[in-house]
Amino acid sequence: MTRDQLYNELNYVNHSREKRLKYANLVIDNPELIQPLLEILFEVDDKISCRAAWVFEFMCSEKLDEIIPHLNYFTENISQVHQEPAMRPVAKICELLSTAYYGKSDSEIKSHLTQVHKERMIEACFDWMINDINVAPKAYSMNALFLLGKEFDWVHPELKIILERDFASQSAAFKARARHILKKLNKQ
Repeated sequence: MTRDQLYNELNYVNHSREKRLKYANLVIDNPELIQPLLEILFEVDDKISCRAAWVFEFMCSEKLDEIIPHLNYFTENISQVHQEPAMRPVAKICELLSTAYYGKSDSEIKSHLTQVHKERMIEACFDWMINDINVAPKAYSMNALFLLGKEFDWVHPELKIILERDFASQSAAFKARARHILKKLNKQ
């Protein structure tokens, strides 16, 4: 399948789990499609980029190690994502990477996620935290930042400031996740 054919196929992706999983499995079965999928995802002004993000998120949820050869490209470009339907899956992937890296179970991510990759994820996640966007990217970002803050000692104090500052003005969903993260931060 060519890049153009993949682009056209993404027109058939919608919010349904069934469609996203179908195309995620297509990419898993054809790893040569990952780079073209990422290129489409990072065409950030194109509405199809959001659909590419949905598929990429599902692919990462199923087989996170498939991102390893593309970590540089992914982390170099995540800060460009500005459409909210694409931010949520990209923030979720940052959370998945952080969870795999700092988790107790063995993961190939631990030997491939570099300092630079983590710094780029921190930058993007903080951007999502401070911008006026929906709660989902913020929720994934605060969890990723909490995990990344285990290694980067300046992250937790900054995260705590943002969570406490924004707590009163945010949605119930934000408050629930923030309360959970603040509780963890205060135990340290």
